[in-house]
Amino acid sequence: MKILMLTWEYPPRIVGGIARVVHDLSKRLIKDGHEVTVVTYKEGNVEDYENDKGVNVYRVNNYMINPNNFIDWIMQMNFNMLAKATEIINKEGPFDVIHAHDWLVAYAAKSLKDAFHIPIVATIHATEAGRNSGIHDEVQRYINDTEWLLTYEATEVIVNSNYMKNELQRLFGLPFEKINVIPNGVNLTLYNGVERDYEFRRQYAADNEKIILFMGRLVYEKGIQHVIAAMPKILSGYHDAKLIIAGKGGMMDELKEQVQAMGIAQKVYFTGYLNSKQVAKMYKCADVAVFPSTYEPFGIVALEGMLSGTPVVVSDVGGLNEIVEHGVNGMKSYAGNPNSLADSILALLHDPALCASVAKKAKIKVRDNYNWAKIAQDTHFTYQKAICQTMAEKQRREIEQEKAKKAKKAKNTEHEITNLLSFKKRHAYA
Repeated sequence: MKILMLTWEYPPRIVGGIARVVHDLSKRLIKDGHEVTVVTYKEGNVEDYENDKGVNVYRVNNYMINPNNFIDWIMQMNFNMLAKATEIINKEGPFDVIHAHDWLVAYAAKSLKDAFHIPIVATIHATEAGRNSGIHDEVQRYINDTEWLLTYEATEVIVNSNYMKNELQRLFGLPFEKINVIPNGVNLTLYNGVERDYEFRRQYAADNEKIILFMGRLVYEKGIQHVIAAMPKILSGYHDAKLIIAGKGGMMDELKEQVQAMGIAQKVYFTGYLNSKQVAKMYKCADVAVFPSTYEPFGIVALEGMLSGTPVVVSDVGGLNEIVEHGVNGMKSYAGNPNSLADSILALLHDPALCASVAKKAKIKVRDNYNWAKIAQDTHFTYQKAICQTMAEKQRREIEQEKAKKAKKAKNTEHEITNLLSFKKRHAYA
């Protein structure tokens, strides 16, 4: 099967979780014998074309002129993606399916579908309404409407949790059977050969300090502000604890101000951006990993934490709520509740046996349910559904057209006979 992936991020460009999903899914599909071509945005000093271990990756620049805003920037990117994909199709032949990732590539996907009659499978990784707890301005409304358009144009839609399936049904009124729940996965070899590095650990915390790790983008919906707010209670119950905040984002300055205002600067460390090797080392150094999101369609970072053997604490929202069973393979807290977060974190800090138990069961769940081999098979099945539906729709149209032609021909024949009889009748009296 020939698959065209459209995505605005692909390694080394990593904005959020989409890049890792597209990368790992594409690699697995290649192993399963499929042909995958990715068209994405070019950032930095990378080649326009790369064969990434079997995945054909084409990167497009944006226009030299500066857009008025982010929406215009996205539209310009879509024009260039459309041009590149059209060039590839004209050169190498059509694809069996277009896999479009989020609203950011909706217009390129729709144009290619209309021009080349290729079915779209759309993955909705998150929604604008979910990220912002509703739609509050015209920019958000535009993005929300574009998300609806992509789901409308797609033959099949993929979401990564039952929470997201319910959200799409509520927001866009999609048919239940059109939405396929396929979770994201994690590379099971991520921590092969990675052990706790004490020299690395000492860059961030003293040997006697237990590390509470947050890993992710520093944006409101990730909930890091609530972990910071929980630190006084955590420190009163377990003095030798330190919060390590790994990542970057628009809230960095605001969060640092929060830490300073609370007087806990010596117990909170902001690492900034970490590369993949540093991330793996950090998980191995941590004693608890916390993911306190207020909105989280899935939560790949939680899977990474669970796979590392670090006990995790998550909020009871979205995909996180489906991944973790409280007290079994992790701990849960009420979303947006610092007091609840502190209780779950302290329970782990004070109970090594509980840490060992939940970490062991978490690893087993990740290996059994969130491996890319299974996910790629489920995705391939969704591709087949989309292709079959498109073929059936084409056949239905052809049958209807043939019926219309026959009906028109029969009507013309009847009209000709009527005219002939009328002619004979007139001439009989002449």
